[in-house]
Amino acid sequence: MKPIIAAQYRAALAMFGDAVAKCDDALWLDTGYKHPFWRVAYHTVFFTDLYLSESVEGFVPWDKHVDELESLGPMPHKDGKLPIEGPPYAKADVTEYWQRTYDRVEEAVEATDLDAASGFFWLPFTKLELQFYNIRHVQHHAGQLIERVRQKLDQPVGWIGSR
Repeated sequence: MKPIIAAQYRAALAMFGDAVAKCDDALWLDTGYKHPFWRVAYHTVFFTDLYLSESVEGFVPWDKHVDELESLGPMPHKDGKLPIEGPPYAKADVTEYWQRTYDRVEEAVEATDLDAASGFFWLPFTKLELQFYNIRHVQHHAGQLIERVRQKLDQPVGWIGSR
């Protein structure tokens, strides 16, 4: 099962990465959306990386991480406080973080005890369900960003079934 899970992570992340790669500078920073492209992209990579970790306590953030930039709305762990607005991450930095996360998928999935608890107190289910949850999260935001790339830049982002 683990090779299948890893393949689906890589496929979802590849589609997401394609949308990021096709995004131009204007769309990257466009504030005409509730959340600019860069923010959704960073949020997606951050939480993918987090949920590929053993637990919240064992998570080591990316060395360029700025606290709160990963959040898209009120933060329950900070009494509903809204996250900071910026400064925005550069596309090259988010792409670097995406590549780092993409490259660790197979090893992270292989090391996961799928029967164990998720490792995240706000996600009360097993690691197996966490894998599906995490992949769905990537696809949710990949879909948002793919639609922006198609509408604003008339660029196709193709379907990837497995990697």
